[in-house]
Amino acid sequence: MSTRARYDFDTVIDRRGTWCVQWDGVADRFGVDGLLPFTISDMDFETAPEVLAALRARLDHGVLGYTTWQQDDFRSAIAHWYATRYGTEVDTGRLVYGPSVLSQLSQLLQMWTAQGDGVVVHTPTYDGFRKAVTGLGRELRGVPVGDDEALERELARADARVLVLCSPHNPTGRVWTETELRETAALARRHGVAVISDEIHADFVHDGHRHVPWTRVGGDGAGGDGRWAVITSGSKAFNFPALTGSYGFIGDPAERAEFLRRMETAEGLASPAVLSLTAHIAAYREGGAWLDAARAYVAENLALVAERLNGAFPQLAWEPPQAGYLAWIDLRPLGVGRADGVDDEVVQRVLIEREKVAIMPGAVYGAPGFLRLNAGCPRSKVEAGVDALVRGLGVVVR
Repeated sequence: MSTRARYDFDTVIDRRGTWCVQWDGVADRFGVDGLLPFTISDMDFETAPEVLAALRARLDHGVLGYTTWQQDDFRSAIAHWYATRYGTEVDTGRLVYGPSVLSQLSQLLQMWTAQGDGVVVHTPTYDGFRKAVTGLGRELRGVPVGDDEALERELARADARVLVLCSPHNPTGRVWTETELRETAALARRHGVAVISDEIHADFVHDGHRHVPWTRVGGDGAGGDGRWAVITSGSKAFNFPALTGSYGFIGDPAERAEFLRRMETAEGLASPAVLSLTAHIAAYREGGAWLDAARAYVAENLALVAERLNGAFPQLAWEPPQAGYLAWIDLRPLGVGRADGVDDEVVQRVLIEREKVAIMPGAVYGAPGFLRLNAGCPRSKVEAGVDALVRGLGVVVR
């Protein structure tokens, strides 16, 4: 039996009525209930059966008391994953833990920046970064993906303190090459800027591309003063964000100790969610085959999006992302988002009112004229979504 045949991604699982943000919360963002959603970045698939089996076994034990992440089962599972997936040996003595990637980001920003300091990000920008940075009173400074001159210019500013690197990048799905990452590390070193690398999308890199962990390019003291961190989780690739839980690596021992002190005392987060630990260990020890099958299935979904979009609008010449299940679609060749063209709100109104679909507008990420469509779902849903998008665009641009 082939790996793909072992897992079912075609069956539609009804998520309505399960307190699901994507399905039950669609009206909160789009103002209308009952839309077919392609929004928040979780998938409509069950997690890996190996993970579900491990969770059931843990529940069968029956005792759900306080627990610790600082134990060998968790540490060794992460080391095994990095060694087998990325060919990278990691120092598990540098591990940290937090309830979410964004909570880790918030703590690190509070440690490494002060009110009014500059925090550099690539644009378009994941909206969670914007909220975390501006919510803490720091100044968000964007540089376009791939603009090396703009990146150096922003890092060179006297009050630039942190570069938040999304690797792979959300929402574009860009996978940074090792050369690019090493050049970024050198820039950060030169200007004394700390690097926080969010690698939550790393496990979903598609064939032909390779994720390089910052742990490999950062090295000892690569941030000039040792200030670098990786923040990540298995929850994105294996689709268990509702369990909460994330982990990371902090390069400098003193910075790591301070982070843990803040989490365990100031934030009162000494005990992690045991089911998250259980899920991570099972995913990293036994879930590789499921993940490979899921990636292959999603790659076919994205190819279908490209075929139908480009078939209807050849001028888009849309290509699937290098990583992830989020289709970042540039509609500007159709005049969408341009001053002399079609307003984004017109597109959204047609998609919502006529086609009954919810697709994230690019303006959420600072990029009018784009859409972000979640293709992490059964093929029948992708087909319905992209066909609705094609029909809707046909109404507004022709």
